[in-house]
Amino acid sequence: MAANTIIGMPAWELSQTIQAKKISCREVMGIFLDHIDKVNPRVNAIVALQDRSDLLRQAGEKDKALASGKPDGWLHGMPQATKDLEDNKGIPSTWGSLILKDNIPRADALMTRRIKAAGGILVGRTNTPEFGLGSHTYNEVYGATRNPYNQALSAGGSSGGAACSVALGMLPVADGTDFMGSLRNPAGWCNVFGFRPTFGRVPGGVELFMNTFSTKGAMGRTVPDVALLLATIAGYYPGIPLSLDNDPQLDALTPQNVCDRLKADHRGKKIGWIGDWKGYLPMEEGVIAQCEEALRAFTRIGLTVEPLDPPMDGAEFWEEIWLPLRHFGMINQKANYEDPAKRKLLKPAVCYEYEGSEKYSARDIYAAAMKRSDFYRTVLKLFDSYAYLAVPTAQLFAFDVTLDWPKEIAGKKMDTYHRWMEVVAAWTMADCPTIGIPAGFDAQGRSMGIQLIGKPRCDFDLLQMAYAYELATDWVGKFPPKLLRG
Repeated sequence: MAANTIIGMPAWELSQTIQAKKISCREVMGIFLDHIDKVNPRVNAIVALQDRSDLLRQAGEKDKALASGKPDGWLHGMPQATKDLEDNKGIPSTWGSLILKDNIPRADALMTRRIKAAGGILVGRTNTPEFGLGSHTYNEVYGATRNPYNQALSAGGSSGGAACSVALGMLPVADGTDFMGSLRNPAGWCNVFGFRPTFGRVPGGVELFMNTFSTKGAMGRTVPDVALLLATIAGYYPGIPLSLDNDPQLDALTPQNVCDRLKADHRGKKIGWIGDWKGYLPMEEGVIAQCEEALRAFTRIGLTVEPLDPPMDGAEFWEEIWLPLRHFGMINQKANYEDPAKRKLLKPAVCYEYEGSEKYSARDIYAAAMKRSDFYRTVLKLFDSYAYLAVPTAQLFAFDVTLDWPKEIAGKKMDTYHRWMEVVAAWTMADCPTIGIPAGFDAQGRSMGIQLIGKPRCDFDLLQMAYAYELATDWVGKFPPKLLRG
């Protein structure tokens, strides 16, 4: 079977091909490693790549298991690379920080264990900014990840390595994390799908009760691929008390049935388009027009798209909800910040977040949490009238990869390293499942995406809607990156 055929195959189809023994796991691994060797030096998406001979040995063991009728799961024999915020036994887990550049975990994190249990073989890590901060993937350990369509531009972040790897066929699917658009923004800029599930759907975290902002999720070139990986990493775990019970709709998915199960009739449903938050959010010229043109695909399959007023004053949300809770979520950097030697190694964004955490009292954090609760109730009411909500995945197109962050959009100064990503913050705090879906390309060939937002805990319904959109548009299939073929 031709290498290009394997590289370009959807993950759900590759799984069937392997388990039907039409190609061996060892052959698949060799094809992917050859492709990574050709493509990855151009984009720097996969880091800490493991020894080729050992990976081929592991693939050979998968072939033996398959021959004996004992495949592990749908990922059996397929290369995977977890985001460099996840512990992998024996593989560097740096979090993009010089402080952890020599950190070699002795055990796998839960998500890693689930990926391995499904048969995935870990070939390395996907690149991320330091401690996952910022929606531009660069760090002092490995450098910057470049856009799959234009290597002079950013791939987004913080799951930029994952998005770029999937877009270029170096990985069939990839995991990621999302606090402030880290699965959504890079999906938009890399023309793939990035799914931020309801908090608790995918268990994780060190502090188990208070920080409900960041979550793990899935990326892929097709919605069925995203759904299968989500089903793999999702599900209740007793060691994570806020994890959600297993979703039987996700658990029932297989490579054989996933496409059929994701099909649904959406005619008559309404989408509320919030756009630029009624003028509050500065947008680069072309972003809104491109997204609104892409939204026409929903009308072609029987939905109605209506402009919608934002659920809260934008400035109030940013100052009274987002900043206090974002800073609070980074108080775990205390030890690094207060050690002078380690502080010298931290990038400014980490210092900014920790210093911000010191500005707020416990009363302030509680007040912000109460306002967040009110915001959630307001968003929930919107779903009485709308099945889904929609906004762009970013406020500008991918920028120069050598920049740390854009300082201005449409003439408005960006006063923090993450202000340009304000468009994603509300949906983190609303705890709604949100998927970044491709919205096409501008005249310069830069990709943009749309955040499609579903009702809380209705993750599967949102996947079904995204799949209908994929079938109606096929942005990924129609516009593959030139580098995809190596």
